[in-house]
Amino acid sequence: MTKVISTTKASAQLDQLIRKANRQKTRFILGKPGEAAGVLVGMEDYIRTFAPEPKVLKVIGEQSQKKGTDKLTMRQIDREIAAYRKEES
Repeated sequence: MTKVISTTKASAQLDQLIRKANRQKTRFILGKPGEAAGVLVGMEDYIRTFAPEPKVLKVIGEQSQKKGTDKLTMRQIDREIAAYRKEES
């Protein structure tokens, strides 16, 4: 859903608008009557629309979920890397 809101009202209610943009997937067009000044969108909406994840990263993520490696802690990842490096040397 997209709503038009004045920059004055947006300035006064910025925190609330950001929460709505993120939680309710609402987009806001900011500006004065007849003159759009900008757009406020939630972060997930922005990433999905303007900065989508490269396909290769999506595939890697899906494979990681299938293998269960997406749940590894940083400590476990560091151990795996150290073990691999030790095998290679």
